[in-house]
Amino acid sequence: MNRRAWPVMLGALIAVLLGTLSVWLYLKATPYPVEIDHGPSPQAQANPYLAAEHFLRKQGLNVNHADSLDILPSLEPHRHSLLLLGDRYNMTPRQIDQVMNWARAGGRLLFVAQSLWDEKTGQSNDRLLDRVQLHQFLSKDLKEPPPDNESDPYPNLTKLYLENEDAPAYASFDPAFHLEDPKNLAQAWANSGKATHMMQLNHGLGSIIVVTDADLWKTPAIDQYDNAWLLWYLTADTSVTLLYDTEHDSLWTLLLRNFPQALVALLALIGLGLWHAGVRHGPMQQPVPTARRQLQEHLRASADFMLRRSGQHSLLQGLQQDILRRVRRRHPGYDQLGVAEQWRVLSRLTGQPTLAISQAMGPRPKQRLSSAEFSRQVAHLQTLRNAL
Repeated sequence: MNRRAWPVMLGALIAVLLGTLSVWLYLKATPYPVEIDHGPSPQAQANPYLAAEHFLRKQGLNVNHADSLDILPSLEPHRHSLLLLGDRYNMTPRQIDQVMNWARAGGRLLFVAQSLWDEKTGQSNDRLLDRVQLHQFLSKDLKEPPPDNESDPYPNLTKLYLENEDAPAYASFDPAFHLEDPKNLAQAWANSGKATHMMQLNHGLGSIIVVTDADLWKTPAIDQYDNAWLLWYLTADTSVTLLYDTEHDSLWTLLLRNFPQALVALLALIGLGLWHAGVRHGPMQQPVPTARRQLQEHLRASADFMLRRSGQHSLLQGLQQDILRRVRRRHPGYDQLGVAEQWRVLSRLTGQPTLAISQAMGPRPKQRLSSAEFSRQVAHLQTLRNAL
């Protein structure tokens, strides 16, 4: 057989084998469906009430969500439900007034009690809850649990009883919290085996609903028990606006989360700039030896300091006062003499002309003297003082 035919035959044999293997695998393989769970979508991760929104829309309700109470003036209260499901610790008294007035005008307000009642201070950290005069406590702190708890088959579930219904609706509110109505203002409520978890109050033309928590309407708890039905029941026949994310990350937090390397580089650049600006330029100047300082330098420095601190007029006045003290000792009764007579006495004692004495001892103008004039005045006064 020709050597050139061997590669062709070998290739054909390999092709036949691969074809046979493919047919066998096709006949033996059994297709079956597989569901791969990729976890929640980004929208579901960002919105814990996304499933609740979809459910309410399927019931025919118009549902929107907001990030702040700034949208309140644009919400028509009539046939509208506002659900405050997020943190409200930054809520101002003015915003509380706006929300209460909105409900009074016909809106349906639902919010979550966020703080426990403090018996000592007579208030809680939830201003909106205090405004509706409801108190929240821990269920374990209740003094007298409701009777007949032993006959309740679901003590941890909240029961809502409706007219013409034989069995209640069940909701999975957190049983650790309890709402109390000390003023008997509530028109409806729902209880678990030990506590009350939902209360409804009439407020003007509208109503206010207070719940102990809203986790039962988050994903995936909303499909348990009658949680979804309860949310629809509380918002039925209204448009719904959900407010649950009022806390937004600051710019610094977003930069740190998304650009940490850039921030580190920026900080390093700032540090290098500060270090460069703080470096000394040129050699350090050595301190002047103390032996070089003479008495004349100290006197000159003291005179410069007094001139800067007290001014020319203070120094001249000091010399004049010294002259007057000396002449009083030499001539008793000097102060009782007139000015002209005083100058004549000074002229006689010092041997200086009266004109020079009047120029030296007379009142000085307030304007600053030139250096030459100041030196001349000091020389005249020193001459008079030395002569006394």
